[in-house]
Amino acid sequence: MAGTRLRFFSTFTRKLSTLNANAHSTKPTLRNQEIRNKRVSIFEKELHRQQALIPRLEKVEVTYQGFNDETTTLVMNKGVSTPYNCAQHLSESVVRRSILAEVNGEVWDMHRPLLSDCTLKLLNMKPDNQQHANLVNKTFWRSCSFILGNVIEDSFNEDVLVTLHSFPPANVRSGSFVHDVHLNLDSWVPTKNDLRQIAASFQKFVRGDHFIQRLDVGASLALEMFEDNVFKSEQIPHIATKSESGSSVTVYRVGDHIDISRGPMIASSVFVGRCSMASIHKLDSGLYRFQGVALPTDININPFAFGILESRAKKLNPARIPEVNTKP
Repeated sequence: MAGTRLRFFSTFTRKLSTLNANAHSTKPTLRNQEIRNKRVSIFEKELHRQQALIPRLEKVEVTYQGFNDETTTLVMNKGVSTPYNCAQHLSESVVRRSILAEVNGEVWDMHRPLLSDCTLKLLNMKPDNQQHANLVNKTFWRSCSFILGNVIEDSFNEDVLVTLHSFPPANVRSGSFVHDVHLNLDSWVPTKNDLRQIAASFQKFVRGDHFIQRLDVGASLALEMFEDNVFKSEQIPHIATKSESGSSVTVYRVGDHIDISRGPMIASSVFVGRCSMASIHKLDSGLYRFQGVALPTDININPFAFGILESRAKKLNPARIPEVNTKP
């Protein structure tokens, strides 16, 4: 492929439009945005259904453990209130800092409802101990991969079917966060301008302060939600059997993007600061591996040091390359 052509869809939004004459001519039954809208509709219906199952509000006692072992007791609503709601009762600064929660020693998403009396800790990007630091770093990296999937889906024209495959387990030492994607193109050689454009879209999106929602759904509903993605349809039965119930799948939503992940995820996209799209590699499996690097909003380094991180992130990430038996 000779390159890509950029086209303005609005004053602020650019889309990548391929000029590949060998792209598959068969049009998908549903286009990328239609598929996203369909998933959001299913997600919202299921969320409302689960909320309606709560017959009446019951109270739970939440013991918040803050700095210097100070404790605060909060009375919250069972199955409704979240660690984020608890932070709102504490202070605005706690809300702004809290990226992840620990409930009774278990890692917990900030927007995941509390189910019983519990002890609550709220974690930020600069935790005191190494265990929490590793946990927060992995959560940040995983969330960047998740958000990258959203940006990729929204970066191409509708004549290019974007099918997300998966993103590998978070590994900060690898040097980059990753998302593996299938595009209905026989060949595509990304340009530096393409990388800059995707990075700009990523940066613009995270500044929007989008909450990341978690929802546990049944395997059958997950299959309905991702029936337009052959990879997810193959993955869901295996994921469900490994869940605690043996039949559930955890999905996450940010904006109008939904994907499968065991999590946890950061509370909001706003915790992602400076970022760069380092490279896009064509894999032997036919997938494209998108690789990026980012920093949390409250961590700043000089341009030279960030350039070193970018150079490291350009190398093919060593995470396992997925096997692809069926293509969309």
